[in-house]
Amino acid sequence: MINYLQGSPNGNFFLLAGPCVIEGREMALDIAGKCVEITRELGIPYVFKGSYRKANRSRIDSFTGIGDEKALEILAEVRSTYNVPVVTDIHAAEEAALAAKYVDILQIPAFLCRQTDLLIAAAKTGKMVNIKKGQFLSPEAMRHAVQKVRDAGNDQVAITERGTTFGYQDLIVDYRGIPEMRNNGCPVILDVTHSLQQPNQSAGVTGGRPDLIETVARCGIAAGADGLFMETHQNPAAAKSDGANMLRIDLLPTLLHRLTIIRQAVNQANNVQ
Repeated sequence: MINYLQGSPNGNFFLLAGPCVIEGREMALDIAGKCVEITRELGIPYVFKGSYRKANRSRIDSFTGIGDEKALEILAEVRSTYNVPVVTDIHAAEEAALAAKYVDILQIPAFLCRQTDLLIAAAKTGKMVNIKKGQFLSPEAMRHAVQKVRDAGNDQVAITERGTTFGYQDLIVDYRGIPEMRNNGCPVILDVTHSLQQPNQSAGVTGGRPDLIETVARCGIAAGADGLFMETHQNPAAAKSDGANMLRIDLLPTLLHRLTIIRQAVNQANNVQ
């Protein structure tokens, strides 16, 4: 899987993108189709992202999903329809084997990145494991999470930066962490949209700054991120989860065009002796 992600012939970054959570079959296939079209045009290795269930919710009445098996089957349909890999989150060790039947990459949520049993269970499926860096951890500390996966016999591992807690209701991205985490010898991904969350709002619904998506993405590419992670939706205002920080799908083509130009400039600069 790492070879696929980093195998762009033009040296482009790779992209993990899709809705926060699978809300239904038609919305998932529509988002995937639009992402496939633009990424193939630009030579961007693409992975469809969608959570089959949301476990970390502020309120008990928050939407969590349409049912595990139903959502996982939709992820598998996206994979077969568009011939692209898919990634989803798991939240407990016993979920790893089930999700691995349907997806290509198992993602470890940031709050769970130190859970040894979860990391080992994900690693033992043989699937690639994408570990999101906890908002409370330093970039240097992520080497221990990576090593747990490798010690369990799996070298297919990546780290995702998704912001660091800044006060009680905000996050900030420290771009120094990207080269630091690349020292682990695995791909480093920048989660652009979750890095712009404003958590712990009094209403119990996470806020966000989607107006800064392009700014954060540009900085991530310039800092050397191997890949980007973005959540996108046809109508973020109507999304059932994390709508406050998602990218509207019709804005994705222009953004990716611009980021590809920046990546080309970075590659040229890296080749200057």
